[in-house]
Amino acid sequence: MFNPAEPVFYRHPDYVPARGPHHRVIDPARLTEVGRFAITTIDEMEAVLDTAAAAQRRWKRLDAKSRATLLHRIANRIEATDMRRCAELMSREMGKPYPEAIGEVANCAGAFRYFAEMARDEAGKVAGTTQAGSFQHARYEPLGLSVHIMPFNFPILLMCWTVAASLASGNGCIIKPAPATTLSTLEFMAVFEALPAGLVACLPGGVELGEALIASPKTHAVAFTGSVAAGRAVAMAAAGQMKPAVIEAGGSDPMIISRHAPLDVAAAGAVTAAFHMSGQVCTSAERFFVVDSVHDAFVEKFAAEARRLRIGNGLSKAEIGPLVSEAARDKVIRLVEDAKIKGATVVIGGKIPESEPVGWFYEPTILTGCTPEMAIMQEECFGPVAAIMKVRNFDEAIERANDSEFGLGASIFTTSLEEAMEAADRLEAGMVWVNNPLIDNDALPFGGWKKSGLGRELSKLGLDAFRRSKMVIIDHKPVVQDWWYPYPDDWFYEAEGRKHV
Repeated sequence: MFNPAEPVFYRHPDYVPARGPHHRVIDPARLTEVGRFAITTIDEMEAVLDTAAAAQRRWKRLDAKSRATLLHRIANRIEATDMRRCAELMSREMGKPYPEAIGEVANCAGAFRYFAEMARDEAGKVAGTTQAGSFQHARYEPLGLSVHIMPFNFPILLMCWTVAASLASGNGCIIKPAPATTLSTLEFMAVFEALPAGLVACLPGGVELGEALIASPKTHAVAFTGSVAAGRAVAMAAAGQMKPAVIEAGGSDPMIISRHAPLDVAAAGAVTAAFHMSGQVCTSAERFFVVDSVHDAFVEKFAAEARRLRIGNGLSKAEIGPLVSEAARDKVIRLVEDAKIKGATVVIGGKIPESEPVGWFYEPTILTGCTPEMAIMQEECFGPVAAIMKVRNFDEAIERANDSEFGLGASIFTTSLEEAMEAADRLEAGMVWVNNPLIDNDALPFGGWKKSGLGRELSKLGLDAFRRSKMVIIDHKPVVQDWWYPYPDDWFYEAEGRKHV
């Protein structure tokens, strides 16, 4: 295992050294240098795209079983490899607690296994014929090269979700990692060793490189996870090139605490939903709507659970690491201060922890007395803050939860089957969790409504995002059809004994 005190400089024998300027990666907990990587130049990008295109042309000609076998080898490699180095790098790059980093990497194998078998099983459709003697069907074919623009918060897992689907569909993949988590992504790239050389490539860089990859005529699809503003820009750029895009643009997820909620379970679940990875999860619960009759009891239990959390760097025994950057923490501070000015009460937190004067730390924070006009109830916070609003009943909770331009996920805690079913029906979100937030499933679609995104990851829908359909009509016994030109004379319009053509 590497020494976490030493900076990392990549000299892997399979990596091609980039010629662009070096980018320094800074540990958000210690504010020390983790390592450096070179930014990919446009000329280097063009060369990589040419190599990937050649590899993809060979890859798409493989039968589905052979592609599936290679994807299973990737899964085997993930499960058999000591991923501690990758996890430690991730913790140091963006502050994620080590158990979450190692857990993220360990969960990647399942996506490759799922899409390997899904692509074998689901490759088209035979339709009921519209004409006798005709075999009419649709088949799926790859798009070409897909571009994967990744976020910092789940740099490996989210990359695997879309890369596995794209590879299973017969595409090549170009990965542009977030600058904050490029080192751990580069470390992970060794798992693709079983694939044809050049089929998957990782290109470090920033916004300019991402824009160039989307604009290039050599790429054919885009997968993006990030903010709403960046997601909108990516979607518009992809649309301008007529390229399909899967956009996961974050949200401000609501959580409802019903009068029928199991409060001990709800409090524990709320702590994880709100503060997991310091709130830097796209599906973090940020807006809480608690029914009046259980409000005070829930807040008391919620605060008690939150006080048990430990704050520290990602490689210490702590659940709450730093935010990824100073700008990220500044946004959290701005939203909390705005809420306080407008009447919110700080139950716990609301400040930089005295125990961590260095780094971009912020205490787990619970606010009560929140109202719709507060910015924290309208914007995505992406930090360790739970903003609680008291509501009269279940119906008001649903109404307030839906009063948002976001629609990624939504949660409710209740033991009422009626409320659970009503919430599933009425919540305006791409995902609804009842009594168990943040769970995903490779076989179910992941994505949002409203401004939270376009398209879906995972499931068959996630596979379809990286392939295109082709309708095929085959008449195995060629005959002259009666509707072909020229038409018989008696087909033409006649009225009052006169023929009109």
